[in-house]
Amino acid sequence: MSPPVLDPFGRAITYLRISVTDRCDLRCVYCMAEEMTFLPKRDLLSLEELERLAAAFMRLGTRKLRLTGGEPLVRRDVIRLIERLGARIGTPDGLDELTLTTNGTQLARFAAGLKAAGMRRINVSLDTLDPARFTHMTRWGKIGPTLEGIAAAKAAGLAVKINTVAMKGVNEDEFDALIAWCGQEGFDLCLIETMPMGEISEDRTAQYLPLSLVRARLRRRWTLEDTDYRTGGPARYATVRETGRRIGFITPMTHNFCESCNRVRLTCTGTLYMCLGQDDQADLRAVLRGGADDAALDAAIRAAIARKPKGHDFVIDRRHAAPSVGRHMSLTGG
Repeated sequence: MSPPVLDPFGRAITYLRISVTDRCDLRCVYCMAEEMTFLPKRDLLSLEELERLAAAFMRLGTRKLRLTGGEPLVRRDVIRLIERLGARIGTPDGLDELTLTTNGTQLARFAAGLKAAGMRRINVSLDTLDPARFTHMTRWGKIGPTLEGIAAAKAAGLAVKINTVAMKGVNEDEFDALIAWCGQEGFDLCLIETMPMGEISEDRTAQYLPLSLVRARLRRRWTLEDTDYRTGGPARYATVRETGRRIGFITPMTHNFCESCNRVRLTCTGTLYMCLGQDDQADLRAVLRGGADDAALDAAIRAAIARKPKGHDFVIDRRHAAPSVGRHMSLTGG
């Protein structure tokens, strides 16, 4: 097993997130504008190119890989890529874990295939249990397919974690219900602060809800016991004594968690971002399509990681409601 590449601050880079598409079948209000222009097919890496880049990162010590989007399951033939990556789980210079973040709309079709390919757990984005609110928050989605997909994932034997973006005045009255529902279903829950990425036709200053406040409110009803449980991502977890399930908090705004960052992000166009909250990037598509051999590709990745910053600079611009980062989350991947 290859030792992981270290960034300039001595952090081992062992976790890669790949956005396999910028497209999505929903238009969540915190993620993208209602009228989105998606990338032309020619700009996207092929599934074979995505696999080659993933293999290069594995050679350099990546042990965990998460597929994201957009919505990854709307990418045509993506199950082929998942199966080929899944075959590398447990192999020398391979993966310890392959996971997926999805909105759940396609899970009823794919859950069994994901499990057969080697996935053991997935994250499903679900910001409300109320059907009307779900449609409002996703701009046109229906909650039924997502709930059916979650049920299919559970039936297939996948561990499910629910990701919920906390939004002031939108879903802040639902967190107790979500905790109770996750407890009944056997799911963990992760609450996420909204991040200032991309123009979304909404006022982010009105959406922002600090999780420090949310956690204080939750303690009125629930007993939250801190735990050192980690999944490799930025969430910090507590156990909800009343349900026995975990609740995670991802706090890019109220607490900079960058000191333990072990991840980089690859877009569907082959652009590598060393930090979600910074614009510095490396064009790996040009390296690939320029005929680079494996050694040259590995060198390009090492050079990019050598520029990884110490931390992000997310801020809520309360004067102009402007995003800190111009690209949408759907391009970089969650």
